[in-house]
Formats: sequence, structure tokens, C-alpha cells
Amino acid sequence: MTTILEVAKKAGVSVATVSRVLNNRHQVREVTRSKVEQAIVALNYEPSVLGRNLRNSESRLLLVLIPSIANPFYTEIINGIEDSAIKEGYNIMLCETDSNPQREAIYFNLVRNRMADGIILMDPTINRNNVLQLANQHPIVQCSEFDKDGLISYVSINNELAAYQAVKHLIKIGRQRIALINSEEKFLYARERRAGYERAFREYGRSVNPSYIYNINGLSFENGQQAMRMLLEQKEKPDAVFAVSDIFAIGALKEIHEVGLSVPEEIAIIGFDKISFSNMTYPTLTTIAQPMYRMGSISAEMIIAKIRGEKVESRLLEHELIIREST
Repeated sequence: MTTILEVAKKAGVSVATVSRVLNNRHQVREVTRSKVEQAIVALNYEPSVLGRNLRNSESRLLLVLIPSIANPFYTEIINGIEDSAIKEGYNIMLCETDSNPQREAIYFNLVRNRMADGIILMDPTINRNNVLQLANQHPIVQCSEFDKDGLISYVSINNELAAYQAVKHLIKIGRQRIALINSEEKFLYARERRAGYERAFREYGRSVNPSYIYNINGLSFENGQQAMRMLLEQKEKPDAVFAVSDIFAIGALKEIHEVGLSVPEEIAIIGFDKISFSNMTYPTLTTIAQPMYRMGSISAEMIIAKIRGEKVESRLLEHELIIREST
């Protein structure tokens, strides 16, 4: 493999001059620049990207922190991040935190040690104080879940409005006993989606029945199935369910089928996210569509702008209620 020293010898210049040419510095005469470029071509020299990045105090690497790689919600967001990052000459490293503080510390230290230039954060369980402390000195953008105090730039949707529109749809098609399958309310999105659920009830003069609200400690298909099993044990079974994720809704749908009830005739279901599987269920799932690819793309643009020292404004994107066979 050709070295920079060999290029310098062939061009009859110093190593420092070759380095200035490679980094496109202006203090090199055109005649000298031409000699160096000809030597590079003749020797088929490929400069070390790592070395250049170290000299420029940058890694050209973005960390994308997610709680679990198994959750299909993140797939399109990651695609959007990667496409936008590559266009700007950055690579991404996918970091599964598993909501583990030790893993969190490892990834944060990569940024502190300048082995990565910034973080796109999608894990709602990360310690808030640690994130704020890191954000004081290093670029961080939140995607989907965010800090409501607005201390860190974010891209997301209006979760409260989306949930309100979903539950309003169930009310308008005549459903009376509408259940909510929710995540833990330590998460902002879970609190906001419950607020939207309650807002729709207030608008139609209805009271919320606490026994129809089931909070899940987990994010799996089985969690949704278990929640639906508990709701069906009510003396008066719900005639509709709003689940705060498609994963929960698909689990609930499986449980309804297993007990011999029909969807939407006896129980209507709405999910949230519009993951690819939501159009493969029977019946197909009514859901709130988040612009996941665009969220990812914008979050990458935002973090790169931050790395460049530019001011970045938070963004709330539009969502859409996709009505399918389950309602």
C-alpha cells in the first residue's frame, strides 16, 4: 500500500504539502498542487479517512440510540437517518441500549472521546439528567420521544392530537365502551396519547372508565395480547380498543380471534405507527401513520447542522389516520 511519504518523494515536496493538498488547503501553489495530484494518480494512493478525520477532530460517525432493534417501529426511521447521513458524508452506528444504564454510558463516552460526532436519541428510557449534561457540550437530537421542556432539539408528531382523532373516530362509528391499551406513563408519548383519549371523551360528554385503561410494562406483541385478555374479563367487554402502538394492537387482535370474537363487528381496533405489519393482519389494522422515514431524515439533517454549529429548531410533523378494515 502506497504511503503519503512515497507520494511526497515522487512529487518532490514535503509530507506536509501533500497533506495540505489532500485537505484542499488554499496555501499551495497550483504548480505544486498539480505535481502532488499527478503523483497520487501515478501511485494509486488512497488517503486514510480515519487519519484525516482525526486531524480534523471529527469521526463522520453518528450514533443512533434505540431501546430495541426488534421493534419494527424504528426500521423506517433508521432508513431515513442513514439515507440523509450518507448524502452528507456521514455513517451511522446503530446502538441498542436495551434500557441499560451501562450501555448508555458506553455510547455517551464515544461522543465524549470524539469517536462519534453526535447522537440521534430514540430511547425514551435514557436518564434525563445524563442526556442534558451531555447535550451541554455535544450535539444531540431527539427523534419521536423528546424532552417536553425543549432543552434538546427534537423531531416528533403531536401525539395528543393523533390519539384524540383516533378515539374520536371510534366514537363517531358508534362505539360506547372504548378501552385504552397504553405503555407506562413515565414516557411522554404514553401520557400524551392518554390525554388525547380523555380529550375525545370530554368533547362527547363521556366519562372515562378506569377499568378500561390498561398500562403495559413492556413493548411486545405478547404484552398487547395479555392486555386484551384482561380487558375481555370485564363484566361489560369493550366494544373498541385504542392501542398506543401497532404491536399492542396486533397482539390484541390475536387475542380477540382466539376467544371467538369478530373484528370490527364486536370489537373495533385502532393502532398507532403504521408499521408494515399493520397492513398484513386480518382484518387490516386502522392506525395512526407517523411519517417515520421523514422523521429519520430530518433528525439526521438536524444533528449534522448542529455538528456544524448551526442553530436548529425542533419540528412537529403531520400524522394521518389510516382507516382500514378493523374499524
